[in-house]
Amino acid sequence: MDKDVVLNEHNKAEYPPMHTAEHILNQTMIRMFGCGRSRNAHIERKKSKCDYFLEKEPGAEMMAEVERRVNEVIDKHLPVTIAFLTHEEAAGIVDLSKLPTSVSETLRIVRVGDYDACACIGEHVSNTSEIGHFRLLNYDYEGGRLRLRFKLITH
Repeated sequence: MDKDVVLNEHNKAEYPPMHTAEHILNQTMIRMFGCGRSRNAHIERKKSKCDYFLEKEPGAEMMAEVERRVNEVIDKHLPVTIAFLTHEEAAGIVDLSKLPTSVSETLRIVRVGDYDACACIGEHVSNTSEIGHFRLLNYDYEGGRLRLRFKLITH
């Protein structure tokens, strides 16, 4: 791959620990519920929220399990790596359906160990040990939309 990679401009400055935790949460939701990645997320330093679309409301036990699994992944101290791939190379690895039509020829693929991979131009930690503890604050379910609100507790 050419060293002079051109990516789309990015107009946000994410808090890397929270943004990386979002990647882990997304993959956890995919694995537990078979849903897609969050299509509506508001990721901030103090607290964040993500929306997922599910056929039925999960119970409190399932939501506690989401929190437990996210923390289990964080506690593995996985490396967070970046690779630059063409659309063709990335298509076999990540879901490209969320990408805008104006996306650059080269995609930046962010991997959290062997747990998650996605096209992303945001900022991330280099290891999940830098995230802290994931705490699910609350959630609500309405009309098929599950909204999770969460924060990170640093060690």
